[in-house]
Amino acid sequence: MVASSREFSTQLDLKLSTLSISYGLPPSKKKRVCFPRDPLTLLGRIRCCCSDPVVPVRRATGSCKSNAKLEDWRFDSKKSPLRVRVQAPSAMPFASAQSRVPSKQEKFYSRCTPRNSGPQSRDTPPKRDTGIANEKDWGISLLNESVNESGANEDGSTWYQESGEDLGENGYRCRWTRMGGKSHYGSSEWKETWWEKSDWSGYKELGVEKSGRNAEGDSWWETWQEVLHQDEWSNLARIERSAQKQAKSGSENAGWYEKWWEKYDAKGWTEKGAHKYGRLNEQSWWEKWGEHYDGSGSVLKWTDKWAETELGTKWGDKWEEKFFAGIGSRQGETWHVSPSSERWSRKWGEEHFGNGKVHKYGKSTTGESWDIVVDEETYYESEPHYGWADVVGDSSQLLSIQPRERPPGVYPPLDFGASARQGDDQSDMPPTSKS
Repeated sequence: MVASSREFSTQLDLKLSTLSISYGLPPSKKKRVCFPRDPLTLLGRIRCCCSDPVVPVRRATGSCKSNAKLEDWRFDSKKSPLRVRVQAPSAMPFASAQSRVPSKQEKFYSRCTPRNSGPQSRDTPPKRDTGIANEKDWGISLLNESVNESGANEDGSTWYQESGEDLGENGYRCRWTRMGGKSHYGSSEWKETWWEKSDWSGYKELGVEKSGRNAEGDSWWETWQEVLHQDEWSNLARIERSAQKQAKSGSENAGWYEKWWEKYDAKGWTEKGAHKYGRLNEQSWWEKWGEHYDGSGSVLKWTDKWAETELGTKWGDKWEEKFFAGIGSRQGETWHVSPSSERWSRKWGEEHFGNGKVHKYGKSTTGESWDIVVDEETYYESEPHYGWADVVGDSSQLLSIQPRERPPGVYPPLDFGASARQGDDQSDMPPTSKS
């Protein structure tokens, strides 16, 4: 039963839907960008579906040992005057992917599998737009002894499980467990690695890497890490979490990739961000966003999203806000480029003075413009909704990692590169194309 070939059917989440853009700025105008859910009619038709015939709007016919559908583009109306939203339908599987609903017999059998039958198959692909999971969602359970075993199941599928410990300088220790399996003919496969690391500097790390493929050629990969270390400049404890996920279709030119990261320190400094990329046949899309809280009331948030088709049509939206002590600004732009390189854009901005007055201004390439001062309440979030206290409470397994015992008189060397082990390098993003 374990790693059975029946277990390798999957659905890789990829779909298109409807993008509605409501600018919320004077003069009041609304535009709709419509994406039918049938990707085969994605290209070839561009029409205007708003009251302004000059503005082009599309109707498009989306370790140790092994050491995007168009997104839900949601903006809180209280945080930004620009509201962009995509309502995503239910997941559209890749061609030939099968729905996996275990029968009652299979559910019972999975609970009653003999102990020495090998690791249970964990071949499910990652889900899109789910961010960074908490450690308890992974169920990481490292073995306390060295193990190297393998076996075969009744249906011909095979499995293996290994575990061990690596030691290094400065009290470095890495405990790890690897497991995996293949179907009878090797057309389906899954692998997973768990690890925990520590050293005498106080560095601790918990991580997972998993991958798989099915008989239809669909493949996926996912990694997750959680790190505790002391910041070399502030000497404050810091917890950093990150996740990378990707999936590719074996039957069409489709796939997606996401990278998420979060950083927290004991004084409330917080940084969060994500980079996303997706492709479905002739259409590609990207998204990047970030949040930065300094722990003293200053906040910076930004988002940049864009998409394009192979015919040369491009469109996107971006915005940024900065606030401190009730005073700040917001600004953004929505744009579109036609296959003939004709460009339309609308830029807008807000200045918040902290006294109930807001200066709003903007212009577009069609001749629109506005510049007014209104009485309006200023709203923004000066603190993250999930901060230091939350991440500490959700990191009990990380914090409980026990380092090697340090001999008397032995002290850890100064290591100014500790935080580099868990960076936010975005160089692995797929190539981007913008106007």
